[in-house]
Order: sequence, then C-alpha cells, then structure tokens
Amino acid sequence: MASTSQCLRGKTACKTIFWAVFPHACFILSLVIYAFLGALMFSHIEGNRKVEFSEDYRNFLQNLTYLSRSLSDNMTENEVKFKKKIHDLLNTAQQDWFVNPKDKWSFFGSLFFCCTVFTTVGYGNTYPVTRTGKYVCMLYALFGIPLMFLVLTDMGDILATVLSKSYNEFRKLQSKILASKLCSGFTCNKRNELKSRAQSKIVINEPVTIMELLRSQAGVKRRSMKYRNVELFEMLIARENEQTKPARNKSIERWSSCPELARGKTVSRVIENFDKIGKELEKLDVPIVLMVLVIFVYISCAAAILPKWESNLDFQEAFYFCFITLTTIGFGDTQLEHPKFFLFFSLYIIIGMEIVFIAFKLGQDRLIVLYKKVISFCAEKKMPSKKIYPK
Repeated sequence: MASTSQCLRGKTACKTIFWAVFPHACFILSLVIYAFLGALMFSHIEGNRKVEFSEDYRNFLQNLTYLSRSLSDNMTENEVKFKKKIHDLLNTAQQDWFVNPKDKWSFFGSLFFCCTVFTTVGYGNTYPVTRTGKYVCMLYALFGIPLMFLVLTDMGDILATVLSKSYNEFRKLQSKILASKLCSGFTCNKRNELKSRAQSKIVINEPVTIMELLRSQAGVKRRSMKYRNVELFEMLIARENEQTKPARNKSIERWSSCPELARGKTVSRVIENFDKIGKELEKLDVPIVLMVLVIFVYISCAAAILPKWESNLDFQEAFYFCFITLTTIGFGDTQLEHPKFFLFFSLYIIIGMEIVFIAFKLGQDRLIVLYKKVISFCAEKKMPSKKIYPK
C-alpha cells in the first residue's frame, strides 16, 4: 500500500510539474518553429533568385578600371583626390553584387536573418533583395515581433521570480545576522513582553456575549474605556472572520457544475498559467546596481567565449557586440565569420534580452518615482502661501 501511494504521489507531482512548465514550453517551441519556417521560406525565396548584372554594376566596373589605370607611381601628389574618388565609388557599390545568393541565404544564414528580424536587432548585413522577399519580410516581422515579446514577457516572469526570491532570501539572512549581533542583550526583555501579550489574548471558539467577554478578560477594569472597546471590537471581528467560509472560485464552480468539463481541470490550470503572464515582473523590486552587475557579468562570460570561434574579435570587441545585440541596437559594424555558431547562443540571447528588459523596467519605475517626487516638490514650492487675516 505504501509503494502504491508513493507511486500515485509521484505521478501527481509529475503531472503538476508538467502542466506548470507546459505554457512556457509552448511559447519557446512556437518561436523555434516560427524561426525554422522563416529560414526555409527565405532560403527558398532569396537563395534561388537569379543574379542579373544591371547597368550600375557595369558603370562601377568601368570607373574602377579607369581609376586603377590613372593611378600614377607618384601617389603622394594626388593622394587626397584619389581617396575621395575611391570613397565615392565604393559608396555606389552594392553588397549583393559580390556575394552568391545560395551561399549567403543558406539555411543557417536565413535562420540568422530571421532571428535578427523578430528580435528587432537588424544588423543590416543581410537583407531581402527581391520584391517578394521584402513583402514576406514585412509579414514575418508583423507576427514574429509580438511573439518574441510574448516569450520575453513570459521568461521575464520566471527570471523576476528567481531574482526576487534570491534577493529576499539574501536580505532575510542579512537581517538575521544583524539581529543576532545587535539584539543579544535586548532579547530577554522582548521575550517577556511577547509572553505577556500572548497570555492577554483570548481565543474564542464559540459565540459568546459581550458580558462574558468582559468577565473573561483579566485586568479589564484597569484599562480605559476607549482601549477596552477597541480590543472588544477587534476580537469580535476576528471571531466573525473565523466563522465565515471563503467564497468559492467561479472557475471551479464552472468546471464542477458541468460533468463533461470536469475532466478538463488541467486545461483550466493551463489557462490560469497563461493569465499570470506579466504579473511577477510588476512585483519585482531589486536594486538597479545589482541588475547592472548581473548584466556586466552575463555579457563578460559571453565575451570570453565568443572569440574562440570568431578570430576577428577580441574580448573588448566581443563585449561591445554582445551589448549591442542584447540591447537590440544592432549597428551592423561587427561582422560575424561564423553566424551559425552564434545561433547556438540563441538561448543566451533570449535570456540576456530578458535581463536587459528587466533592468530597463526597473530603471523606468525608478525614473517615474523620481519624476513624481520632483513634480510634487516643484508644485509645493510654487503653491501660494495661505494668508491669515485677523478676526
């Protein structure tokens, strides 16, 4: 019997964990499927296009040939003019002229492009050229960006819960240590006071009259009538709260009233988990300095690993690249030689965006509070003083 009960408890615990993780896994899985479908779509549209050399490309080659022939051995005389002409000519060049579409729009290249679209990073090194690809890109971003923000909000709740609980546990441990150091001589008096308060409390299990209450309380004649009435009123409210039953949840009544829907309680649990999205992030209260330190450590870890496969990046350039990526700025000045390796960092990017998003949220709340304080202070200073006239 004991083994069967333990098995049932284990199964119920596994079901509870599964239905708690299921909504969050659905968001992440939907984003992964959306990215893979977009990669297949863009690799087919942009990778199979025919490269047609336009008149601009021919003019570019002619001008480049003319500049190379007119280059004299004495470069120092016309160095400024030559640099200006080369600079103007290279500005007219297009990146698509010198890249094979199939190499650029492979599956991993298209997947990297899709990630830069719905994360709103947009490096600018890869972009659709065909008219069909541009229209599809607009539709893809229209649905992908809200899905990405939904995943960010959902994951932000989990990170907010972890951060807030960790910070609260740290504060509790810190307060216990300080209390043990500072209150060594004060504890005896405090315990005696708590014992006297506990003895003066009255536990009411059955309905009694006010006269019985007055008789049962010790030292009631010594106190003033005002405090005696307040205590009696509080004890009567406590008795009423114990006797009243909590109201039933409407969702439980809806599921239990219909026997066909009584089997779908797990569905209601999933719906309740979806309804809680974004609630924990509003309750988060962590110092900004701690969040900045977490961001610095998080980016530093990636900046130490990224130069292992990107030989053109050192620690400082990798730190800059990770910061530009996680803040969704995406200048595009840093080019990746192996973007498919960076795709394995997709979970790192999502979690990093969550941390930056939480930091921005906390900074926004602090700025709003500071703004309200400044406005109230200025309003108090500008309020006209009340004149008191003699009667």
